[in-house]
Amino acid sequence: MDALDLARWQFGVTTVYHFLFVPLTIGLGVFVAGLQTAWHRTGKEHYLRLTKFFGKLFLINFAMGVVTGIVQEFQFGMNWSEYSIFVGDVFGAPLALEALLAFFLESTFIGLWIFGWDRLPKRVHLATIWAAVIGSNLSAYFILAANAWMKHPVGYEVVDGKARMTDLWAVLTNSTALAQVPHVIAGAFVVAGGFVLAVCGYHLLRERRAGTGGTGGASIWRTPMRAALLMTALAGALVAGSGDTSARLLYEQQPMKLAAAEGLRHDTAGAPFSPVPGLEVPQLLSLLSTHDPNSVVQGTEDLQARYEERFGPGDYRPNLPVVFWSFRVMIVFGLSTVGLSVLGLWLTRRRRGAPRTPREVPAWFARACVLALPLPTIAIISGWLLSEIGRQPWTVQGELLTAASVSPGVSLAEVAVSLAVFTALYGALALAEAVLLVRHVKAGPEPVAPVAPRTPPSRDDESADARLQPTLMY
Repeated sequence: MDALDLARWQFGVTTVYHFLFVPLTIGLGVFVAGLQTAWHRTGKEHYLRLTKFFGKLFLINFAMGVVTGIVQEFQFGMNWSEYSIFVGDVFGAPLALEALLAFFLESTFIGLWIFGWDRLPKRVHLATIWAAVIGSNLSAYFILAANAWMKHPVGYEVVDGKARMTDLWAVLTNSTALAQVPHVIAGAFVVAGGFVLAVCGYHLLRERRAGTGGTGGASIWRTPMRAALLMTALAGALVAGSGDTSARLLYEQQPMKLAAAEGLRHDTAGAPFSPVPGLEVPQLLSLLSTHDPNSVVQGTEDLQARYEERFGPGDYRPNLPVVFWSFRVMIVFGLSTVGLSVLGLWLTRRRRGAPRTPREVPAWFARACVLALPLPTIAIISGWLLSEIGRQPWTVQGELLTAASVSPGVSLAEVAVSLAVFTALYGALALAEAVLLVRHVKAGPEPVAPVAPRTPPSRDDESADARLQPTLMY
């Protein structure tokens, strides 16, 4: 093992850990904004209680995401200076837009939302959470656009060994980015939906054990559960649609990743798809890749020979077992979460002629929602591993190898020390995050104090205020 291996491990550990919080922040922010909008439109107290309850969970997760994300930029200078030199002129624009426009928009309006409950007009306060949500999604867009450039570099030229941007619009509208952004954002909604379902399922079970179910206390949880079920099902459909687009782009832009994900070794016409080893669906991979069941899909071994002719000697295949199984874990766990949401929508459907209230949630389904909590997170992380490890051995596809991206002056011992420090620090942060979330989830929504209506002052009160005014001035 050398410094390159440890540097890759360090970036992988810190990036995956940071990615635990990003999808939940994006999806949960939209969910909280939706709850507050419902309260603004209906004035119902339970929407306000749920807004503040899930809002605290959102803020805990947002703060942890910010802390863990800062480390990513430090690593570019510490361990990946050659990579930073090569991509700096291209990455400068989207990352600057992310920081100066999206992140400042997000953080500013989150601050206004936190401290503006009793200080801002109701409609203005609602606008702050939506502005923060827009900021978080813009932030994701700019970062994903930069990441997409690494997989499909466009709008640049190489001058003196460095990539120079020639077309910012081409970078921001990269076909890979336009497919990747909706795929990741929709996946974030699935993660947030699964989180909300687990929280609601936990409280429904607890209230059932305490004998406070029925139309009483449990009703506050059936409403957000129904909303989360709908959000997860719709987002799952968008994940599938954008995934189809991504597969066709892989066929054109990253054929090695596509072949590795399927475990296809040689060029095959009418290539089959294997959900699990030993089970093949004829022609399905060709159909998914090109919408033509008879098209030829390139295999890893044949691509390896072509890449050696084009780029010189070397192994241009990624870690095949990791890519192969990451793809299947992503599909199985993602589909399981979406399937659970579709089942929940059917179980909680309204009967014809019945009151417009959600049906009782079965105990077994509430328990399944709690147990399924990690599934969407594992699915989206597996998808990220597929995306990034499948690009190896390139950091920039076809332009810069990972082995040529590492900082030349960093020793094995230095990377080992920083890896140990980051791992220990992130472990402590993970414990703190878990404790805070569990404590707040168990506490449940706080009651909302009723606001007494304001009455016009009497003449006596006005006289008293007038007499006190000179005193109060001093």
